[in-house]
Amino acid sequence: MSDVLLSAKNLSVRFGGVLAVNDVSFDVRRGEVFTLIGPNGAGKTTVFNLISRFYDPTSGTLEFEGRPLTGQPPHRIASLGIARTFQNIELFEHASVLHNLLIGRHTHRRTGLLADLFFTRKARAAEIEAREKVEQVIDLLELQHHRDALVAGLPYGVRKVVELARALCTEPKLLLLDEPSSGLNVEETEDMAFWIQDIQQELGVTVLMVEHDMSLVSRVSDRVLAMNQGEVLALGTPREVQEHPGVVEAYLGSVEDVASLRRGQGVST
Repeated sequence: MSDVLLSAKNLSVRFGGVLAVNDVSFDVRRGEVFTLIGPNGAGKTTVFNLISRFYDPTSGTLEFEGRPLTGQPPHRIASLGIARTFQNIELFEHASVLHNLLIGRHTHRRTGLLADLFFTRKARAAEIEAREKVEQVIDLLELQHHRDALVAGLPYGVRKVVELARALCTEPKLLLLDEPSSGLNVEETEDMAFWIQDIQQELGVTVLMVEHDMSLVSRVSDRVLAMNQGEVLALGTPREVQEHPGVVEAYLGSVEDVASLRRGQGVST
């Protein structure tokens, strides 16, 4: 089995006269946390949308587990083992936390309409299995107190965790996190760092993340890809990327900001 889970080769995307992504290549290894950083307009979310199959590349290829990804329709991505969260939370607000998480089990549905309608023995067994899987995720992310609450009544930080939980309920091999700390306070960001580490270490899920909070990036990432104006600027460990002269100039602003990062003080890019 190859060590590479996701491979992007020479990806380019053009929207009219705008070249949003230009000849971007990278590999995501199994079991790592790989993070994309860069300012607004750098092309990070466009890369996510290529992987999610919302966009088609103008040129270049994507492979997942050694198989072409670029020809897959968007509705097939979850069943392949890729789950995603969004910067703007996408949940069913007038459903409970439990029901939102059960929706995440749809890719594992093995019963048909009639079996579900008459709630046959097979349907009951499938329902029990789905509930067991969901409860494991609830326990992992400490959502027990919110299990039966409507999403609409939950604080923003809790809803962020619920969206993460729903993605995990699909049992992904690759988890795409689009700015997981966006809108969170310091304590909630600290909790998010713990969740990401647990997902990687306890569940063995590979994480591909877009993130602006460099303190979070430094804490959880194995490797970082810095982008600028749709192109790759630097690739390496968090420290190597933070010390890259181009990254310092384009994202961090000054040598003093790098020193601040090392002391554990967050710098947003």
